[in-house]
Amino acid sequence: MGDFPSHVVSVPARPRFGRARAGAIGVFTLVLCLMMAGGSSSPALRSPAYLIAGMKDIPSPPSGRPWTPAPIDADGLAMVASADGQRFVLHTTAGDQTFLPGVDLGDTTPGHVPGDPSISAAQYRAWFAAMSMLGIRVVRTYTIHRPAFYQQLAQYNGENPDRPLYLMQGVALPTSYVIRRNLYDKQVTEAFTGELRDAANAVSGKLTTTDGDWDADVTPWLCGWIIGAELDPYASKASDQRNRNAKPVSGRFFRSATGANATEKWLAARMNELAGFQAAKGLSEPIAFVNWPTTDPLRHPEEPLAQEDMYQLDANHVLPTANWPAGTFASYHAFPYYPDFLRREPGLQKAGDPYASYLGALHKHHATMPTMITEFGVPSSLGSAHAGPLGRDQGGHSETDAMRIDAELLRLIKDQGLAGGFLFEWADEWYRLAWNTITHQDASRRQLWHDPLTNEQHFGLLATDPAGASEPKSLIDADGGWPARDVTAYTDEACLHLDVRLGDSPPGSLQLGFDVLPSLTGTPMAGSADRRPDAVFALNLVGRTGQAYVREQLDPMPLDQAVPEAQRGPAPSGWRAYELLADRKPVELQNAGLLREGTLWRLNKDRLTVRVPWAMLGIADPSSHEVGVPRAGKLTFQTSPGVSVSLAASGRDQVVGQVAWDGWATPSYTERLKQGASAFRDAALSVTAG
Repeated sequence: MGDFPSHVVSVPARPRFGRARAGAIGVFTLVLCLMMAGGSSSPALRSPAYLIAGMKDIPSPPSGRPWTPAPIDADGLAMVASADGQRFVLHTTAGDQTFLPGVDLGDTTPGHVPGDPSISAAQYRAWFAAMSMLGIRVVRTYTIHRPAFYQQLAQYNGENPDRPLYLMQGVALPTSYVIRRNLYDKQVTEAFTGELRDAANAVSGKLTTTDGDWDADVTPWLCGWIIGAELDPYASKASDQRNRNAKPVSGRFFRSATGANATEKWLAARMNELAGFQAAKGLSEPIAFVNWPTTDPLRHPEEPLAQEDMYQLDANHVLPTANWPAGTFASYHAFPYYPDFLRREPGLQKAGDPYASYLGALHKHHATMPTMITEFGVPSSLGSAHAGPLGRDQGGHSETDAMRIDAELLRLIKDQGLAGGFLFEWADEWYRLAWNTITHQDASRRQLWHDPLTNEQHFGLLATDPAGASEPKSLIDADGGWPARDVTAYTDEACLHLDVRLGDSPPGSLQLGFDVLPSLTGTPMAGSADRRPDAVFALNLVGRTGQAYVREQLDPMPLDQAVPEAQRGPAPSGWRAYELLADRKPVELQNAGLLREGTLWRLNKDRLTVRVPWAMLGIADPSSHEVGVPRAGKLTFQTSPGVSVSLAASGRDQVVGQVAWDGWATPSYTERLKQGASAFRDAALSVTAG
């Protein structure tokens, strides 16, 4: 849910990126250069990691066995890493390392979408240093990053030979296979083969395209490949039916096993191609494909959603030949809250930890190869999209709690005998969507603002905090007014912020009303006579709790699913408690509008500080002032002239004033290590100790 910010009106003075992007990055790079040139008197503080807020509180990693690569030769192929039965072995000068703590790295920053390069060389350099300080040994990518990624990784590792960051390179699968329902489509196959070839050249520093020159060789630290993406079960099943007569694959380096389906055969052919590209350079690395519980090879008869158990994909059916000594491994994106079989399958419940039992079942199934969990974690978001066993929900966590759970999960992965765990993800990405909020938003502009209710935007170890704050404005100056004598407001890319100075004899309860569309009026909230507000924060200042409500006409729930009235939270006539759908079958709701003190508000004597997520005001895109108005099951948009704020207490209404803000096309943000991240660092160090 995000810990309440210590700054409510002031803008944090940290390195900023975004609206003044060129200047901000230039300052970032200049500071980095000064630090590297000895601009700091302390060697430790010269680390570029300290450009990230919060990193100064993380001690340098303890000295231990070096992780310097020591590749071994196998029939003329050099191997930095290899599979040995169920062990994934990283060959180092200090001996073999058999568990890899890693992190997944996306390719976007706020304001950008995948394929739109935006990460600077200075950011990569700071990030790599910070990853190392946090005990992370492997950085996993999903696709080919821009040349700066490989250049900075090679430079960082060259400067830190004993504590390098290893690379697990990903290769993106064209999404057109979903539309075509055919992996064997010529255009799909040729595009993916071309991407595999480009990735092999990129990691070797031998790729030139219109996007730049990849001239840095990172293969000395390349520990493996994970190709593809989480496959759509419907598209995969259709592709298999269309290609049911596909011939078995008997490549020089990879083959399909007996019983392989058409998709597994197709993957075997692509992995064989990638192995060929690498073998031509005298290299061999373990190669895997992406899998997830939706398409795992196990059966889950208690799963209520058919698509979560309709298709099976098995790494045991895609095997290396003797010509590929580095071997293969099973790679899973597996989170502790989804699918529902984690909560329903009796066999997973017996040991008391269904997630641990599930990982153990995967490990047992893949008896001849290593198994890695290459995405795991929980988000530090206010909104949640699914309830998980043992409180490991898909959201609704503070930063501290999310980091604690992430640390717990990493240790659990190691304890189950798996070969590695990669935390999803390094930094919060604003473009990401969640199934239970995207229907409430202008999807085409979601990368321009940061929604506390969209859990997918809050998985990172690094927070990317909004920094495009408007100038604080006093809405009233009514010394002696009641219930408030002054209200100051400002906005940023996530919230409307209020600083309320309560009058004499502060009330025990207070309503904050927000009018986003003057044309929309209706029944006043109980305790007020004001018909104008479209959203209300009803706060119990004594009980330190409260509830967010939205006018019935702006309630987004019908856009997701019809929910029986009896299952909705209590609300006065004409209003709805602000809730999110957390499961479809059966219906489960999250009361995202539950306003416990410390999440979205705080009271300190007569000062009340509040942050109001744009989504709780019914706003579908604050950057363009769009309000989402559901009509006949579809989202329509109206433009808000601003948010008029009012207060109500003890039957007395107080008009405050209107908050106006400028729209934006480029957001600003700052980077910050999340609260509690030291717990994950401790776990990452502990799983590689000894």
